[in-house]
Amino acid sequence: MSTFDSVAWFPLCAGLTGVGLILSWVALRRRGAGAGLRGAAWSLLPLAAYLTGAVEMLWRIGTAIADWVGGFVFSPRVWSGVIVTALAVLLFFVSAALRSRSPDRRAQVGSADRRGVGGRQPAGATGELQRPSAAQPARKGKAAVDDEFAEVEEILRRRGIS
Repeated sequence: MSTFDSVAWFPLCAGLTGVGLILSWVALRRRGAGAGLRGAAWSLLPLAAYLTGAVEMLWRIGTAIADWVGGFVFSPRVWSGVIVTALAVLLFFVSAALRSRSPDRRAQVGSADRRGVGGRQPAGATGELQRPSAAQPARKGKAAVDDEFAEVEEILRRRGIS
């Protein structure tokens, strides 16, 4: 693996800038001033990166990432950690599924549903199902749904779709 100092960065960046400027001139002649100026702007970036030290910074970032990936991929200790993490996540999901299916949880949820605010049972709740009295009107759920879809059903009937 080569180090940063073993690469001739100035000639490389200057050469990229020179080639880019030549191609920008060609773009200027063929596609107009906008394309030529945009190409010139892109062409100046390699030389600017060298002069500001960004090339060395990018080199260091790249080698640090490559070293980390190499250590991650080829380390049995790291893969052991990944496996233990996956096992822990799996156990969390299994325990959540088992808790939601347990009869104790259902009984607690059921008793909480029967209780009103503050843990008291609502007035008239004796634990048995209450039937609607004659004073309570019957539900109009079906009729309300029919009213909503009556127009759609009519359009479908007119088009011969049942």
